Amino acid sequence: MTAASRLRWSDALLLIVGYVALDWMSFFHPLHGSYITPWNPAPALALVFMLRHGWKAALPLALAVLLAEIWVRSLPAALPASVAIAALLTLGYGAIGGILRRRVGGLGIFFDRSGMLQWSGIVVAGTLLTSLSFVLALVGLDLVPAAAWREAVSHYWIGDGVGILVSMPLLWMLFDERDRVRLLAAVKRPDTLGYVLAATAALWVVVGLGVEADIKHFYLLFLPIIWAAAREGLAGAVLSAAVIQVGIIVVVHLQGFSAVTVLEIQVVTVVLVLAGFFIGVVVDEQQRISAELRHTLRLAAAGEMAGALAHELNQPITALSAYGSACEELLARGETGERLKTTIRLMVAESYRAAEVVRRLRDFFRAGTTRLEPVPLPQLLAAASSAFASRAASVGVQLTLAAIPDGVLMADRPQLEVVLRNLLANAFDAVAEQAEGKRRVTLSAVLEGDDRVCISVEDSGPGLSSSAIARLFEPFNSSKSSGLGLGLAISHAIAEAHGGKLWAEVGERGVFRLVLPFEGAPASA
Repeated sequence: MTAASRLRWSDALLLIVGYVALDWMSFFHPLHGSYITPWNPAPALALVFMLRHGWKAALPLALAVLLAEIWVRSLPAALPASVAIAALLTLGYGAIGGILRRRVGGLGIFFDRSGMLQWSGIVVAGTLLTSLSFVLALVGLDLVPAAAWREAVSHYWIGDGVGILVSMPLLWMLFDERDRVRLLAAVKRPDTLGYVLAATAALWVVVGLGVEADIKHFYLLFLPIIWAAAREGLAGAVLSAAVIQVGIIVVVHLQGFSAVTVLEIQVVTVVLVLAGFFIGVVVDEQQRISAELRHTLRLAAAGEMAGALAHELNQPITALSAYGSACEELLARGETGERLKTTIRLMVAESYRAAEVVRRLRDFFRAGTTRLEPVPLPQLLAAASSAFASRAASVGVQLTLAAIPDGVLMADRPQLEVVLRNLLANAFDAVAEQAEGKRRVTLSAVLEGDDRVCISVEDSGPGLSSSAIARLFEPFNSSKSSGLGLGLAISHAIAEAHGGKLWAEVGERGVFRLVLPFEGAPASA
């Protein structure tokens, strides 16, 4: 349950003026005199204020109801009776608002499908009870015939229910700062004009061809609201629903439809609008989930980059530390000649190397770019193997580097280091459960034609099934309890960015193959 916000005098004035104005706009086809109309959006504004401000909005709401009775309906009952009616309606709308605040929270009503479903259910049940109490009070005051109370309850329930269900999401979004930004953004999009024109055209077809004939073409109005909801989410559905409802009321006034026809139209309208709202909420949920996944992917990619940086920067940082110690030693000896200058140049070179590693890994994880340069294949695989030598010794894994053909890869070395590190780390994890003496990991490479080389990482682990391989390179698919399932997905992307391919083979042992473009030239080239 969210805390009620402070009610300022300007808020109270807005509630009073807005309620009276909405009541005046919707005052047509009154049943039994003046109280019951087939469309009543004013309670939607009342619920918005009760949700935002709690019972602090009760007094201005009661005053608004009383003023509407005086100005719009010319006070059909005596003043004490009208005050009692205003208090009764305020109590009913306040109770609905209080239940909504407790059940779904002031900010969660239109956030997801659960909130939307609870909101609509509470509104339908609450307006029924309020309508029943209100009509029975009118019967007691001889303002509605006792024999017609069922008809009066159904008409008032439809008027209030449709008014709230159709109008409240729009009013809520107008008063909520974050939703108002979404709504204004939707209004400014070029598609909005298309929704409005489509809704207008569909309404014209409905009015011209079938309103009095059992509203047989009303289904055409589903098209613009579904279009708007699918494109813009709830904001689009709310705008389209507002256009349709206003258009219906204008047509009712211009064409002079009977009260029965208007009620039928309103019942179908609420079904139409709720369908659009639920579609819009689902679209909003999907967009939020997509945004959260993208954010998670960026965080995971940052984790992968951090691991790659730690590995790649280890050597230049170690060299910088060694050269720095050498400079201190030379200075302590009074050396100021060529040896000191050479050592400083080496330090600068290593610092540039470290900066290059950071920049190139950052570029790939941010934009997927690669910088290709000749990378000696034996040197690359030897560095990858040596990086895991200490781990192999500590966990009892026999790490073998097979014969490697001479030649160079046109590749981005830091990125390929990420791929090899992921494959070797997975291989070590795969053999961890094997008995001591049976833990083997082999890194090898063979030529495939004149311009391709296949790098293989094989292990003595349990291997992979066809069903596991089918989802192996999908993001967030991991068999490790602490893994994010992004290492292989990123490795696969790096391989493809190099014009190569990465895959796994089904078998009783683990086998990963990485095929890359290759130049069969001596490594010294």
